[in-house]
Amino acid sequence: MSPRTRNLTRLTQPLVREGDTLVPAGWDEALDRVARGLGGIRDAHGGDALGMFSCSKSTNEMNYVAQKFARTVLGTNNIDSCNRT
Repeated sequence: MSPRTRNLTRLTQPLVREGDTLVPAGWDEALDRVARGLGGIRDAHGGDALGMFSCSKSTNEMNYVAQKFARTVLGTNNIDSCNRT
């Protein structure tokens, strides 16, 4: 696939599901849906139903923020990274 063709297939804006179809949405709407979805899972099943996985190429500071978010916002200790590889 040429670089030009590859660029034509990249997403340039968020998509949200409306029934069985993905439709373009604004960032605020997309992020609100993610927040409601994660909050709904946490409320229905507890924080242990969620987890966070971070990249080994992230900085220590970024990994710290990710684990802090997972513990304080999501309410989970299910946090891992691929630092062992």
